[in-house]
Amino acid sequence: FLRYARQHGASVAPHGKTPMAPDLARSLVEAGAWGTTVADIRQATVMLKAGLTRLILANEVGGTGGANRLAALAGAWPQVELYVFADSVAAVNALAAAWRASAALAPLRVLIELGAARAGARTVAEAEATADAIMATDGRLRIAGVATYEGAAAQPNPVRSDEAVSGLLASVGDMFLRLRASVGGEAPLIVTAGGSVFFDKVIALLSPIVAKDAKARLVLRSGAIFFHDHGVYDRSLGAVDGRNGFDVEGAIISARHSFRPALRVWAEVLSRPEPGLAICGMGMRDVSFDQGFPKPLTVFRSGKPLPALPEKAQVTKLNDQHAFLKLQPGDDLVVGDVIEFGISHPCTCLDRYRVIFGVDESGRVVHAFPTYFG
Repeated sequence: FLRYARQHGASVAPHGKTPMAPDLARSLVEAGAWGTTVADIRQATVMLKAGLTRLILANEVGGTGGANRLAALAGAWPQVELYVFADSVAAVNALAAAWRASAALAPLRVLIELGAARAGARTVAEAEATADAIMATDGRLRIAGVATYEGAAAQPNPVRSDEAVSGLLASVGDMFLRLRASVGGEAPLIVTAGGSVFFDKVIALLSPIVAKDAKARLVLRSGAIFFHDHGVYDRSLGAVDGRNGFDVEGAIISARHSFRPALRVWAEVLSRPEPGLAICGMGMRDVSFDQGFPKPLTVFRSGKPLPALPEKAQVTKLNDQHAFLKLQPGDDLVVGDVIEFGISHPCTCLDRYRVIFGVDESGRVVHAFPTYFG
């Protein structure tokens, strides 16, 4: 993915909220990521303590309380290159008051957020008023560019979803040009979007605009795409293939087959109470389920994989600590077997664990990544 972004003139600041594992975030920066994205001040603190000092805080921080906490953070880490979202004059005024009260702080870089269905200015007039408010802070705040999260614009209907996402990204491109006209040609600006599900559309619609500006950078904040899965992101990359959107070195290839799901959860069969049912030791406290149930992949017996997974085996229900695995009456599955499951939606699975284990191709644990979800 990093190579794909580079080929299309984009940088990547992976979203740290997905694993909240500073070691993983650092490894991506060392592999070529431009920076790291966080969702709030606490997450920013975790990443700063780990030595990651170029951060996009991809959210508004709120009013006076949030702005003051952010100012305290910036004061404690004066080396941080920090970008923060603002989508209203009220948000700008809160940040400006905190930065005026702390004269030693360097000017704060502010990204004007445009949005749909979540935060973000909804109209050009609102976005321009936000920009004017930043310009009126006597240099305590600085316009650093424009931001969006295009995933929030998605809709169940694919055609309407495409129209909504494309419309939002077009507005971002237009706002970038307006900002460039306001701040002049020498000020560095970034254009940043989510880029996990609709990264191809972000590239197609924004990269040509940004590429014409020598002082601008397009930054994708992709997070869960770096973990991929057997559910929502697998389906989303299928949609990318439907758009012929994965262009690598001038060739259209399959995104769905180019990314490998990275997350697995293993659970033991605890009970076979009925011929068509197995109860596994995994539940809502162990795996994500908001975007679909876990998918059984492999059965292990006495530490060795069985030749085949029972046909049509599927999870149909989760309790706190139990998974209900529907089977065919004659399926070969016994108490003590261990089932390897793929998951759907990394963001709501990883936050259940204090340690993420990294395994090699043979399944041997070779890394342990502590997490800091709070």
